[in-house]
Amino acid sequence: MPRLNRIAAALLASSILMASGAFAQDGKDLQKQIDQVKSVIPKFAIPMREVGDRFQNMYFAAKGGNWALAAYMSKYMNGAMNPASLTKPDEYKTWKSFYETTFGPVTKAIAAKDMKAFESAYNSTITACNGCHAGMGYSFVKVKKLSAPADNGVDYTIKSNPGDVPP
Repeated sequence: MPRLNRIAAALLASSILMASGAFAQDGKDLQKQIDQVKSVIPKFAIPMREVGDRFQNMYFAAKGGNWALAAYMSKYMNGAMNPASLTKPDEYKTWKSFYETTFGPVTKAIAAKDMKAFESAYNSTITACNGCHAGMGYSFVKVKKLSAPADNGVDYTIKSNPGDVPP
């Protein structure tokens, strides 16, 4: 894990502990408390569940012409994995590489509002997801394209542009 991430995690844990009045008096207790805080941060499965839902919703957003929502889902799909950078750094490296390279054509198709390219890249990503799952020992986790969005409480048909997503 990069040194900056370790420092940020330690500062966050220290801030939480100081705010709760439970700040340790020595380094050994402090490390124990940091480890306790780290133990309750989602590992990989919980963020990956959010990734899966956002990935499915992205398809329906693009299909409905809501390109901003598709871009938003992509952006926050990646952000959902941030806890894994601390809790599962090796797996996070795999995710980061996957998102930047394998998933990259999906992001480009969204930016171009190109449904044909999006559909092709999206389908290729599903195949790659399943290959990655199998390669990591999770062949029982098989992604398929849903017939309806994971979240049916959202209007996927609002016409928008990818650049409409706030920074």
